[in-house]
Amino acid sequence: LDFIVKTGKKPSQLVEMLFDEVGNRYYYSRVDTQFPPEKRPQAKARLDEARPDSVAGLKITGFNGMDGYKYYLEDGGFLLIRFSGTEPIVRVYTETTRQDLVPALLDGGLEIAGLKD
Repeated sequence: LDFIVKTGKKPSQLVEMLFDEVGNRYYYSRVDTQFPPEKRPQAKARLDEARPDSVAGLKITGFNGMDGYKYYLEDGGFLLIRFSGTEPIVRVYTETTRQDLVPALLDGGLEIAGLKD
């Protein structure tokens, strides 16, 4: 609050100043999807073999399999697919500069895992 008073700016203006200073704005979201436990081996096998070139129209520029299946996107964002260690849930996370692509990226992650209805 002190900074708002000192600058005389609205919080929204301060956020814009921050993005002007640090660069791109990223949009983050996550979806958790339950699936039958017997489908886990099949989904894991699909993910182990999957090396898509793109997802939701964004080129995939890299991959990291250390903590799930993380695909790096051309805009500097990512798509991460992970299984829960305690329940039959797959979690799909995304971060991107394209807010309009967030739902398609999450759906694309489920599709890569073979869990899209």
